[in-house]
Amino acid sequence: MAYKSLLVTIEAGIASIELNRPDKRNAMNPDFWREFPDALRTIDSAASARVVVISGTGSTFCAGMDLEVFMNPPAKLVSGDEGRRKENLRRMVMQLQDCFSVLEAIRMPVLTAVHGGCIGAGINLISAADCRYATEDAYFSVKETKLGMTADLGVLQRLPKVIPEGLAREMAYTGRNLPAAEALRSGLVNAVYADKTSMMQQVMEIARQIASHSPLAVSGSKEMMNFARDHSVADGLKYMATWQSGMFQPAEMAIALQAMVTKTEPEFDELWPVAPPLQ
Repeated sequence: MAYKSLLVTIEAGIASIELNRPDKRNAMNPDFWREFPDALRTIDSAASARVVVISGTGSTFCAGMDLEVFMNPPAKLVSGDEGRRKENLRRMVMQLQDCFSVLEAIRMPVLTAVHGGCIGAGINLISAADCRYATEDAYFSVKETKLGMTADLGVLQRLPKVIPEGLAREMAYTGRNLPAAEALRSGLVNAVYADKTSMMQQVMEIARQIASHSPLAVSGSKEMMNFARDHSVADGLKYMATWQSGMFQPAEMAIALQAMVTKTEPEFDELWPVAPPLQ
């Protein structure tokens, strides 16, 4: 897969997506906003991987939104009828939000590996992932407040469900940097590693463990946990019962148990590619 802002590789059931603008600290330019959701949807639609790992090249995971996006706004946002202009802006913001919401929508778990800064749009991205890991030099910042705007791509909605609400509010109100050690204590990241090399080794090992399990079981776990986050326990249990009545497959369990008995690696069928819409 060839992209201008990303490096995408798939091997042994693991899709690796690297933000690839190291000279710009992986700031998210217009190419990124087109390519990132396309890469994820392509992986999901083709069922070409069982887990996704997102990292960054260069010295920083992500410096946030590229200023190019702000300096060259579409003509429809700066001129013309006020009502239509604002309606157009609303739709544009929602389109940008979808670029990160796709991380929750795809069937595969998403792991993010952060080194250096994770700023602005970067923390909006990782807050939509399943799991987050960091290096000792990593830091996280809801930077939008310092730029005179309210963060609008999901971090204000997702971060309080990952870390204590008071800390999420403090980050949003002050724009301060949250260092890796504090991110670990607060639950924002699962683990902190000495450097990027050791982090990527461990994150890829976690990805391999995920990829070794039934893709149907893993996908169901993601679906259930995302639903439970946004609903009551009672609603989550009802949805779980409905899901299990349709998706539970004794054959998958038989494969797993047989592998345990024989001390071999289980071999599960892949998820099916997403069927194209009716013509």
